[in-house]
Amino acid sequence: MSTTDPTQPYVTIVEVAPRDGLQNEKVELSTGQKLELVQRAVRFGARNVEVTSFVHPKKVPAMADAEDLVGLLPTDDGITYSALVLNERGLDRAIAAGVGEINAVVHCTDTFSGRNQGTDVDGGVQIWRRIARSARDAGVTANLTIAVAFGCPFEGEVPVDRLRSILERVLEEPPTELSLADTIGVAVPRDVRDRFAVAAELVPSGMPLRAHFHDTRSCGIGNALAAVESGVTVLDASLGGIGGCPFAPNATGNIATEDLVYALDRSGIAHGLDPSSLQEAGQWLEDVFGRKLPSSVLHAGGFPSPVTAG
Repeated sequence: MSTTDPTQPYVTIVEVAPRDGLQNEKVELSTGQKLELVQRAVRFGARNVEVTSFVHPKKVPAMADAEDLVGLLPTDDGITYSALVLNERGLDRAIAAGVGEINAVVHCTDTFSGRNQGTDVDGGVQIWRRIARSARDAGVTANLTIAVAFGCPFEGEVPVDRLRSILERVLEEPPTELSLADTIGVAVPRDVRDRFAVAAELVPSGMPLRAHFHDTRSCGIGNALAAVESGVTVLDASLGGIGGCPFAPNATGNIATEDLVYALDRSGIAHGLDPSSLQEAGQWLEDVFGRKLPSSVLHAGGFPSPVTAG
């Protein structure tokens, strides 16, 4: 694993392949295969794994076994197994299943919010406030993601002032972690620095900032490094680079965990993941899918060792 030198910058990587990675894929994994994916993530060092989402199975069929999967997970291994919820019904299901950490969503545009959550931005803000209070009463950690924070496929540019306004409203019920998501992969590093500067200005002292990037236009890893430079300490990534939002046209996967680990290693940023076990997990997943996965490092490998002349 990467060094644990206390003087070295450290980033927590949340492995999201079991949830965001699988929700938009044509190949449907069995519950047993999903469990193995989660177990492999733990073996390569992930300490927070987003395992599923509690949403209507007709909208996201790949997540229909949410309760079954959560029921198979250990409860005392020190790993955080988190889940996505979009409304109070999802929260109730997550709590009943024994999930200890949930991720909720508020969108930056009415059109995307309507397609993904069935309400406009104002409705999403109200849902978040109710979820935050209910989760707190139940002793469940509630994180919040601001989706399409960098651009929307239906409404286009998302002005920074709109993001600021939404952040001010949602932070009236503060989450444990606040994430900005480039849901459709349009951001560049300048956007990342500008928007996380706003978030850092508004969040309470000590609240971790988190980033969720898709690699749709090959800027995801650069954006992740820009986020770390902007004070972000938690990054989402997906094994093999699989995934994407079912409600976003031309959606592609999250930044690949293998690629992110390589970039962090070469930048002197610790992360706690083991590249060798990570590579093995990626090769296993590629075999399961029966096709080449998007991750570059999965195929190219890490930094090459010197070749000794014969």
